[in-house]
Amino acid sequence: MFTGIVEAVGRLAAVRQNNGAELRITAPFRAVKKGESIAVNGACLTVERVVKGGFTVHAVGTTLGRTLIGEWHKGQAVNLERALRASDRLGGHFVQGHVDGVGEVVRVVEAKDALLVDVRVPPEVAEITVLHGSISLDGVSLTVNEMTSSIIQVSLVRFTREHTTLGKLKQSDRVHVEADVLGKYVRQLCRSAQ
Repeated sequence: MFTGIVEAVGRLAAVRQNNGAELRITAPFRAVKKGESIAVNGACLTVERVVKGGFTVHAVGTTLGRTLIGEWHKGQAVNLERALRASDRLGGHFVQGHVDGVGEVVRVVEAKDALLVDVRVPPEVAEITVLHGSISLDGVSLTVNEMTSSIIQVSLVRFTREHTTLGKLKQSDRVHVEADVLGKYVRQLCRSAQ
């Protein structure tokens, strides 16, 4: 479980496609342990090895099928968050690290005090997303600023732009999208009641 509050931006030091994808990630984290979960651009991955200056993870075929990880390249920046501890503050919202799909940036507009980003999200995400509710893009907890049937808008404040990869988004970029877990449970309960 995560909060969507990015702790650091790491870099892919090595990417190898081998029965899935093996990634070596540089990160400023201390005391990373083998077997711990780390959200990498919102995808929960398990640390296989701790290496000097970072760690390695392996993304299996099912993960590659629902994320952009298979397209990642050496040198790419990625948002990182270590798993939530029971004693931590919950600054964002409950983020599971289970990517629901890939969204496409359709518009980026500079506002007076924020960057407005419109993202076309998959239909299954759009149907459970609510105005002023939570959504995760590349592992960052955000509030839905505006929405239509398939496009959600988020507003990026300066801190988010400077401390995550989202500040560099441009039209046609693609991002990992995770819908709010509360919406998923409500949808399932409503389906079960029918």
